[in-house]
Amino acid sequence: MTQKILIIGAGITGVSIAETLRRAGQSVTLVDRVNPGDPAQTSYGNAGLLARAGVGPVADPSILMEMPRIMLDPNSPIKLRWSYLLRMMPWALSMLRNGMQDRAKNIVPAMNELLYDTVEQHLDLAKGTPAEQYLKLTGVTSIFRNKEAFLSDTFINEAKKTVGIEWVEYDRKALADRDPHLSEAYTFGVEYAGQGWLSDPSAYVATLARHFTDNGGTFLTHEVDAIGTGHVTCKDGSQIKADTIILATGAWSKPLAKTFGHKVPLQGERGYHILLKNPSHTPTQPYLVKDIKCGLTPMLKGLRCAGTTEFAKLDSDPSKSPPKYLEKSVRQIYPNLTWDSHEIWMGNRPTTVDSLPMIGRTKSAPNVIYAFGGQHLGITMGPKLAKIVRDIVLDKQTNIDLSPYAVDRFD
Repeated sequence: MTQKILIIGAGITGVSIAETLRRAGQSVTLVDRVNPGDPAQTSYGNAGLLARAGVGPVADPSILMEMPRIMLDPNSPIKLRWSYLLRMMPWALSMLRNGMQDRAKNIVPAMNELLYDTVEQHLDLAKGTPAEQYLKLTGVTSIFRNKEAFLSDTFINEAKKTVGIEWVEYDRKALADRDPHLSEAYTFGVEYAGQGWLSDPSAYVATLARHFTDNGGTFLTHEVDAIGTGHVTCKDGSQIKADTIILATGAWSKPLAKTFGHKVPLQGERGYHILLKNPSHTPTQPYLVKDIKCGLTPMLKGLRCAGTTEFAKLDSDPSKSPPKYLEKSVRQIYPNLTWDSHEIWMGNRPTTVDSLPMIGRTKSAPNVIYAFGGQHLGITMGPKLAKIVRDIVLDKQTNIDLSPYAVDRFD
């Protein structure tokens, strides 16, 4: 039976859900306050990675050991506005607890279920659409100062092995043969199987959305203020009716979700990127740089360095120090790199305390479905979340255990 479905949020998750449900024969409307691919969306700014290997929680055991130093270091990739400390403390303590080994080991298989086939899921979503041109399958390489730095992260290395992640190792000579511009400071690399990347995440999302509307889907520009049972109310006072409402507004989901009585321990982690225009050289594939915790990706519009985490209110003005940190990081990776100009971007990643998204029907209003909380991996898991939500909407049996993502797991 055809349903009238409304999806709130037109980032990668919302667009993927909209197109997947449209293909399933549903009447789908997508609504957002900005157009898909807009710089105001979190999907706009990231390293563009399809990070199959990102199975650990955001705060895994190795990061916990470094946390005191990281938080107090002015040159750290993690920033905290101290005026926000008390407000975020309950979330932060729960987040750190979930990073302990006893809990982290249970998060890994749940995360793996959403990531293991990310490249195949994106190919399936984009195949036959103009968005396919932005998918790159040449892999991603993690680089380290030395092999010892790689081996020291014993928990995550063992966790990856347990879920079947394979990798190829590169010594300094192999890295230099592939990229002679890479700093001599990096002497060891690992390329994980099953990873890919996007050459322009913004264009990818916008193109998928355009394909959706060109083939019968509807997109409306509205800012949703409240969700009811069977309708939403927009800030201009208008209402949009629907049989099923799907909430996919990322870091902005918490205020809209509070109507339905579930605890939503969600924090917006502010991430930054700088885009270097007309760089003198670029890698042939993205780098994940472990010691400075950033990603460096060759994109159509330039070389993008993405990373850093800042904890502050969602609507706070951007800080000056994270972009400076990223520029310093680029020079650390490529000491001789030059470029003509650069752009700076900031957005909010939606992270729950256990790093897993919230997916499923709400108990007080079963026609309302949550689909948010993709943390740093929203691009990676977007198409997979879309198929899960499709099956929930259509009451189809899924072969995935959905309990790790249950919307009432924090109640």
